[in-house]
Amino acid sequence: MRNTPLSLTEARNPASASIDSLSTLDMLRLINAEDARVPQAIAAELPRVAEAIDRIAERMRAGGRLIYIGAGTSGRLGVLDAAECPPTFSVPPELVVALIAGGEGAITHSIEGAEDDSQAGARDVAALNVGGRDSVVGIAASGRTPFVIGGMTEARKRGALVVSLACNRPSPMEEWADVSIAPVVGPEILTGSTRLKAGTAQKLVLNMISTGVMIRLGKTFGNLMVNVQPTNVKLQARARRIVEQAGGLTADEAAAILEACGGEVKTAIVATLAGVTPDEARRRLEAVGGVVRRALSVE
Repeated sequence: MRNTPLSLTEARNPASASIDSLSTLDMLRLINAEDARVPQAIAAELPRVAEAIDRIAERMRAGGRLIYIGAGTSGRLGVLDAAECPPTFSVPPELVVALIAGGEGAITHSIEGAEDDSQAGARDVAALNVGGRDSVVGIAASGRTPFVIGGMTEARKRGALVVSLACNRPSPMEEWADVSIAPVVGPEILTGSTRLKAGTAQKLVLNMISTGVMIRLGKTFGNLMVNVQPTNVKLQARARRIVEQAGGLTADEAAAILEACGGEVKTAIVATLAGVTPDEARRRLEAVGGVVRRALSVE
């Protein structure tokens, strides 16, 4: 049986060879020094991340979805990012979806062997009826997880945009990707424990992808989350602060315009900044797909 070449994420890190003999403070300094490599590795990949964001946003404007697929830590990070999109950007839960090897049980428990089933990855993608308007992001630190590659292969057959996110280059996942993102963070402090630097890198890139896509789709106005839905006391206070900050209003003024606009944050902002009625603000927003900045220039 031929040996598979050792990936960088599985290599032994000489800097931490004697980590168990260090004082706790020195151990933490070493971990912190290794973690500092992560942003540098991501910086080298920013052009690929930007390309992925623009291409995903283009498809989502046409009604497509963003679908993550991963196993183990990588899969859980995809689940986390997908789960946070509805409360952060007030998008429906079916817009950003995550597939994890082993199913929902694998979110909190290790499902041994699930990551090795490439056919399961393909079946999970097929079950979502993935099509040409969708984008599928395969996530695997090694870049060679069979479940992920199976899903990416099926997605490509179906005409979806396929993105790979790995911490090795080259990697088998790249063969099936339209865009390949590979922050190479080097060997882990604990050999092969890719929940460490590799997981951190994946989390940061996923943050960029989902946030960048939502900004491109007009889910923010500046750095304000204007798609917030004031469904509880905390979110009602946040909605008021957003209108207050966006419109340069007092708290009482913001509360009043929000009430006049039926609690609709975007409507309140456009009505304030454009000096129009709530009905006119809604018309403008509808004309430009709900993008506040564009609605302000509509006549």
